[in-house]
Amino acid sequence: MTKAYQLATILAQAGIKSDDATGSLVAPIHLSTTYQHPEFGKSTGFDYTRTKNPTRSALEETLAKIEQAAYAIATSSGMSAVVLAFSVFAYGSKVVAARDLYGGSFRWFNNQESEGRFSVTYANTEEEMIAAIDESTDVVYVETPTNPLMVEFDIAKVAKVAHDKGAKVLVDNTFYSPVYQNPIPLGADIVIHSATKYLSGHNDVLAGVVITDNTELFETLMYHYNTTGPNLSPLDSYLLMRGLKTLKIRMEAVTKNAQELAVFLDNHVAVKEVLYTGKGGMISFKVKDKGKIPALLNSLKVISFAESLGGVESLMTYPATQTHADIPAEVRFSYGLSDNLLRLSVGIEDVEDLKADLEQALSK
Repeated sequence: MTKAYQLATILAQAGIKSDDATGSLVAPIHLSTTYQHPEFGKSTGFDYTRTKNPTRSALEETLAKIEQAAYAIATSSGMSAVVLAFSVFAYGSKVVAARDLYGGSFRWFNNQESEGRFSVTYANTEEEMIAAIDESTDVVYVETPTNPLMVEFDIAKVAKVAHDKGAKVLVDNTFYSPVYQNPIPLGADIVIHSATKYLSGHNDVLAGVVITDNTELFETLMYHYNTTGPNLSPLDSYLLMRGLKTLKIRMEAVTKNAQELAVFLDNHVAVKEVLYTGKGGMISFKVKDKGKIPALLNSLKVISFAESLGGVESLMTYPATQTHADIPAEVRFSYGLSDNLLRLSVGIEDVEDLKADLEQALSK
């Protein structure tokens, strides 16, 4: 039996010893779109790169291992991962989803509902979600913690209820990453990531991943993947694999910084409320005077005013006009995503420099 290595070891070893031909320590970038057959009726296991690519396969092997699952599929973006994951569910499927969602996911759900593809029931809390799941539910979709209100859901508890009712469970694990959470052992049927974020970690790769331990689901996912082609390129597969090597130490570093910044913000006279779970690098906070937000964002010097998250650089986002702009204001307000909320993706800079930057910006 193969030894089950610890997470840090799996990450550091990503892609090595994958090239028997040369012994290359680093996984080669295989740019070829097609592969020669040894002879008629035989294959190397690689025929056409849309279906399978050696560089991408090395990446997917690591992605599956770190989520404690059997299968991983690397996609071209986080949103393509969402769409691929839902491709396994039939037309007219009934979805129960957390209300606080990334704006792009909400936009796609809304479009699918308008076309009759899915019917979506939204839940503000874990209790509401559990109450909404019944025998007609086909899939339960959870971001935990949610984006951007940082609400946590008990995956094991939700999964048990969903499975008892015959529903599948999809979990977006982007915010916590496998360093802090493994949804598959907790009962999730499919896990997705926007791998653009923490898995890559350097704001230079657009990628997603769909992970499952279920062979039947995997085969259906692969059919749609091969048919529709949301594939991750060989170069991006290599870059993501390189980023994975430092995932654990990056997550530990941003958590340490975020824990200090959460206390700093919570004690600041200009801040009304801080939303932070105690782990990971994502903090949302509400300022007392939303009218000062433009000046605050314009005066940032170390922290960048930019969309996205999960990189080594600290980023601040204004969800109302950026990541969640597609959610109608009245809907956002109904569950607490107000116009005085800012989202901070904490990086690995010196925490004292980050505090100083926040102090001068909040004083504007």
